[in-house]
Amino acid sequence: MKRKIVKINENICNGCGLCVEGCHEGALQLIDGKARIINEVFCDGLGTCIGECPVGAIKIEERGAMPYDEITVMKESSQWPVQLRLLNPQSSFFKNADVVLAADCSAYAYGDFHNRFLKNNSIAIACPKLDNGKEEYMEKITAMVELSEINTLTVVIMEVPCCEGLTQLALQAVSKANRKIPVKKIVIGIKGNIVKEDICYEVCTHKHNCP
Repeated sequence: MKRKIVKINENICNGCGLCVEGCHEGALQLIDGKARIINEVFCDGLGTCIGECPVGAIKIEERGAMPYDEITVMKESSQWPVQLRLLNPQSSFFKNADVVLAADCSAYAYGDFHNRFLKNNSIAIACPKLDNGKEEYMEKITAMVELSEINTLTVVIMEVPCCEGLTQLALQAVSKANRKIPVKKIVIGIKGNIVKEDICYEVCTHKHNCP
């Protein structure tokens, strides 16, 4: 069928990822440093991503494309993107949700990650050592607590020193919010086992001495 759909000029796209964050249907993804449509049925053709692009690389064109499928969007992309830098903290999948904030490596180290941590939860992933923009991360977590009113935050990290930074980032972000929620820390050992689980409440965030 012929319909309106997003078109991205890859020669202009600078790979900033703002359009990916602005696409709530999950139709866009950064691939090889450029924004691309990953599935036509996810794109509703409304062009909300256009206003997010700072270089004017996106426009709406009318061409032959698979029809927009809202049901598929709800089933397949209700939790996309997952990278903390790209996601919108006010996305519907965060509303009143239990959220897992996981270090990038943890899903590969813990074999039962999906069953143990993702079932009935929403997720965001980040790397406290390699990622830049920690202040932006804190703002997004704070927004999840205040604006999306998440119920709990579970931080899943690896048993390595650099990963502890993700816990501290989460605790500081929660401490800035007007709402207070419990934060749980789960530590995955380098052999793929859970070595520690702690509950840290608002009082702990102020003392900066989460166990």
